[in-house]
Amino acid sequence: MISALNQLVALVEEHLAEELDVKVSATALGTTEYHLRRMFSSLAGMPLSEYVRRRRMTVAAADVVRGEDDLLSIAVRHGYGSTEAFGRAFRAVHGATPRAVRRDGGPLRTQPQLRFRLTVEGSTPMDTRVIERPAFRLIGHAARVPLIYQGINPHIQQHIATLPQQEHARLKALSNTEPAGLLAVSDDLAPDAPEGSELTYLHGVAVTQDTPVPDDLDAIGIPAGRWAIFHSAGPYPQALQATWAATATEWFPANPWRLRPGPSILTILERAEDFTTATCELWLPVEPA
Repeated sequence: MISALNQLVALVEEHLAEELDVKVSATALGTTEYHLRRMFSSLAGMPLSEYVRRRRMTVAAADVVRGEDDLLSIAVRHGYGSTEAFGRAFRAVHGATPRAVRRDGGPLRTQPQLRFRLTVEGSTPMDTRVIERPAFRLIGHAARVPLIYQGINPHIQQHIATLPQQEHARLKALSNTEPAGLLAVSDDLAPDAPEGSELTYLHGVAVTQDTPVPDDLDAIGIPAGRWAIFHSAGPYPQALQATWAATATEWFPANPWRLRPGPSILTILERAEDFTTATCELWLPVEPA
């Protein structure tokens, strides 16, 4: 996977002035667009699209500062059809217009070319299992919420808080298949979604494929497939977020599996009364790499 990501970075450099076909590139690199985008954003800390934009504007800035060509020529050279479109992209990265940068020499915000390296980590073994599950359903109460990478998501907290206490007991009673108990489900998220983009969050349970769904509940159909299940225990949510990050930095590069489209599912096995610590399982849909 590390090699594939570095080859992707090289392809980005070759195609900075044009649209890179990530799907075709992923196939040539022996993986899928979904997995490639997910791994890139997890390890780079930004979506692939944002990295491409930053690199394109870093290279374009040198042309702007040199002042040898007019701004329209520079815009076209870097894949933009007008100085207006180029100016918007340029300002979004550098915080100033091309004309201001040409006049003042800055400010410039440089995005270096990325290099992915495999470091020696993994001194703590990851407690993981891979299972195959038949088709099932996730049912419960869904809401659209913004993505937040670090800390507790207040929008999810608010969504759960609006549910009556007896509704949690009702949902638990409906659960009749794995993963058991109340679940936190994240779905409809782009593979390289930036923080702040929306996802569907469902507070609910898993039921078998043929279980009738009450009219007042939302449902997500889950096809048959394999799941990697990661065990996490410790301070909440810090230990869980560390486990989530380690799936990209340690587990997937070391194992012959890749992510496939589908929701991520979190189940709380045990927790402290004040929720400062918890034992969790993180379910991620996978397929052979």
